[in-house]
Amino acid sequence: MQAIEIVRPGGPEVLKRTERSIPVPQPNEVLIEIAAAGINGPDVMQRKGLYNPPAGVTDIPGLEIAGRIMALGTEIGQVSSYKVGDEVCALIAGGGYAQYAVAPVRNVMPVPTGLSLMEAAIVPETFMTVWAHLFMRAGFTAAKSILIHGGTSGIGTTATMLCRALGATQIFTTVGSKAQQDASLKLGADVAINYRDEDFVEQVKQHTEGRGVDFVMDIIAGEYVPRNYQAAAMNGTIVQIGVAQGKVKELDLFPMLAKRLTHLGATLRSQTVEEKSEILRQLQERVWPLFAAEKIKPQLFKTYALQDAHLAHEQLAQGGHIGKLALINESFKA
Repeated sequence: MQAIEIVRPGGPEVLKRTERSIPVPQPNEVLIEIAAAGINGPDVMQRKGLYNPPAGVTDIPGLEIAGRIMALGTEIGQVSSYKVGDEVCALIAGGGYAQYAVAPVRNVMPVPTGLSLMEAAIVPETFMTVWAHLFMRAGFTAAKSILIHGGTSGIGTTATMLCRALGATQIFTTVGSKAQQDASLKLGADVAINYRDEDFVEQVKQHTEGRGVDFVMDIIAGEYVPRNYQAAAMNGTIVQIGVAQGKVKELDLFPMLAKRLTHLGATLRSQTVEEKSEILRQLQERVWPLFAAEKIKPQLFKTYALQDAHLAHEQLAQGGHIGKLALINESFKA
């Protein structure tokens, strides 16, 4: 099969097309012919040599896919009714930048009603991350306010749509342009703050009568961490799911103590198949109906042919996109 490998840590140019053997599904796994694969921040970190795959996992990047089941491993019937030919989407620990990949059957989901395979491919990683960390772990509920950094990223658009659909009172986002402001507001944000010329702490305070927000979802880190403490309300929660800006150079923890804040951090990739399975169960119960009712829709910004993965990563580095990018397996026959 055709696949994309990382020949060495570096920029987008280190993503090269290669040939690999089609993987063989192990017990309780399925082999999926990939129609499309979502592109995510962890892929970029892996490309840079900062986020190696877990032991025993392929070095091919890519954490979410959609396509057609082509083969079943043994023991599948004990845990699943999936069959060859079913169209599905799946969360995988690696291997999405290819024509075929294997997935634990417990981490496979039916394509949500109303979505194409291209759209379904950008659902698992982002929706699972937001649902697991913001809703399951941090306990976000209706009638709460939130500040979402990276408002037009995959994580940001997903969090905005879910919070709006599930009853948030106020949604603030940070974005980098007028076009992104307009897009974020259209997705459900009440206030979209252009971080290039506005201070998000001041804007949050202004629109909450000085109270701050109940939750902050942050993919940036760096200098944003102490400012998040300023923007948070008493007893607020900061959900840290990314570190795009890197380490905090200096951090005064007293504001966190004084406000009785909770600062949570987590990753999805390292969780067990069973843990991910519970997240998927809740997604299908709570979020799949929102797709069917057309209350939310994954934001697919642009697609690239598999062999052009380096161009997709260049687009990520340039920024300006709204939603997510995906790689297309052009040999897939619908």
